[in-house]
Amino acid sequence: MTEMEIEGEKQQKFVVDLGNLVAFDSNHTFPSQPPLSREEIVKQCLLKGTHLVQAIADALFTLPSTEDVDGPLVNLPTPLTKLPREKHLPKPKPPTKWEVFAKKKGIQNRKKDKIVYDEQSGTWKRRFGYDRANDEDAVPIIEAKETDDPAEDPFAKRKENKKKRIEKQDKNRLQNLKEAAKFGALPSHVQLAATALPITGTQAAPKKVTKDELGNVAGIAATATASGGKFDKKLPGEKPAKHKGKYRKFLPVVEGTGIGSQEREQTEKILNKIISKNSHNILNVEKAVTMHNVKKEKKRRSEKGKASPADNKLKPEKKSFKKGNFKKKGDFKKGKGKGK
Repeated sequence: MTEMEIEGEKQQKFVVDLGNLVAFDSNHTFPSQPPLSREEIVKQCLLKGTHLVQAIADALFTLPSTEDVDGPLVNLPTPLTKLPREKHLPKPKPPTKWEVFAKKKGIQNRKKDKIVYDEQSGTWKRRFGYDRANDEDAVPIIEAKETDDPAEDPFAKRKENKKKRIEKQDKNRLQNLKEAAKFGALPSHVQLAATALPITGTQAAPKKVTKDELGNVAGIAATATASGGKFDKKLPGEKPAKHKGKYRKFLPVVEGTGIGSQEREQTEKILNKIISKNSHNILNVEKAVTMHNVKKEKKRRSEKGKASPADNKLKPEKKSFKKGNFKKKGDFKKGKGKGK
């Protein structure tokens, strides 16, 4: 029997679950005698993993495929292996107060239509949302009843009733979340937030404040002014606020006796530190000398150009005596005399 046939027999024993793209060999065992070294175990694991991946690939090519631009595509079958969940099964939420009341009275929820008829405009509009049908806020006139108070604004009363309804709904929603959090029927992040939700209308037990906490709050309030509470009026029996931390020290603006040179010494110290550290990178002596010479030459030329017009007016003009015509430099050749 050849090696390929042996590998084929091994691959036939593999259990392949294409739904999860998983393959495993339930009959594989490592020999206990003699004990294998770590290198041999790693080598066998890689070989077994190669055979399992090859079994999955062979099983995939047996499925019916459809051609696509990226290549053949196949639909994976239903998974056979039941994998464990990462998290526990969610617990059922406890029924709300309305659900308990509806079950007790036999009330069943009916699915309402999203589009209803608007009597004011005579058209069909959405039941909820913007520009909804029979919107109370869009009614310009409210018909008065015999029991209405003539001194009461019906529009303000309608807004107040709507506000109360919204507050009641929020209170019920928070209460339902609290009840569901007790049973652990909420996701982890919602569970953590629901435990700290306040319930409107309930009075929680006030937290006892210690003496140190009161002192800290009083100290923060006393030092909240621009002067740090220095010029604030003290109450009878009030102790000065404790200053935590270090005070900032500033050098004097005007020089005085004994400490007048501190600012100058500090400036010189920082300057010497900057120059001494990496001075070859900070200051280039040759470049500085060159720039100084260039600036000096430009300044001299500019001063000379400014002073030349005035000097020409004061100085007398020099007369030029021409005794003859002179030739150019190129006209003087060997064998010829000087110019006339």
